[in-house]
Amino acid sequence: MKYVVIKCGGSIVADLPDRFFQNIVTIYKEKNVTPIIVHGGGPMISSQLKQLGVVTTFVDGLRVTTNEVLDVVEMVLSGSVNKQIVRKMVQQGAQAMGVSGVDGNLLQAIPVQHANNIGYVGEVTTVNKKLLVNMINEGYIPVVSPLAIGTDSQRYNINADSAAAAIAESLEAPLCFISDIPGIYIEENGKKETLHHTNEAQIDELIQTKVIQGGMIPKVKAALQALAHHVPEVAIVNGTDPTSLLDFMDGKSVGTRIQLKEVSHV
Repeated sequence: MKYVVIKCGGSIVADLPDRFFQNIVTIYKEKNVTPIIVHGGGPMISSQLKQLGVVTTFVDGLRVTTNEVLDVVEMVLSGSVNKQIVRKMVQQGAQAMGVSGVDGNLLQAIPVQHANNIGYVGEVTTVNKKLLVNMINEGYIPVVSPLAIGTDSQRYNINADSAAAAIAESLEAPLCFISDIPGIYIEENGKKETLHHTNEAQIDELIQTKVIQGGMIPKVKAALQALAHHVPEVAIVNGTDPTSLLDFMDGKSVGTRIQLKEVSHV
């Protein structure tokens, strides 16, 4: 069975058009590829934390997460955002099932390095592939919220890009990051241009020169990590573009495709 992992950024979830979800159904029904959707929800989490008067900060693009923050993260991700995506899929005639990484030990995690600085932020160590495959074999498209559980039953907030990469690694599936921009930008001759192909060496340089910064850093690092662990291809595409997802599946030039090493392109 063929799979594709589609990660929807939190900044774009509410703005994704119906056509985007129609395209996911097309991939499933016409291309015989099973999508697994992983989503974020950062802006909605920040908004809810602000309403509740809970102060939150970021370190290297990752949210500093206390247990108080975790309660809000879980409520927004596994409740509001997850079910919003499930409803949109159902509207397009798909059977979708929302699941948290905590459910059935889908995602198991340990604290990230420097956890003392950012609290209960985790790094996925194990994906319960059997649970995912069982859901898929029953005809469901999984919609995963990026929380995880530790061996001590502690919940962990997982960067959604990293969660998507871990799931893609477990399935050895292509990984498509859906964003509100058409990939990584570089400036040439005073104009912003999309970098359609990049590799690990160039990404390191772009991070050093702060062309890549903030939330894009964990995204490209997750992409490189996935490519190093049997994920065949990774791209960042604009989810509001009506054909970008299908173009990715068809191997066309779209967004930013990431490789480990530089390759020639005709």
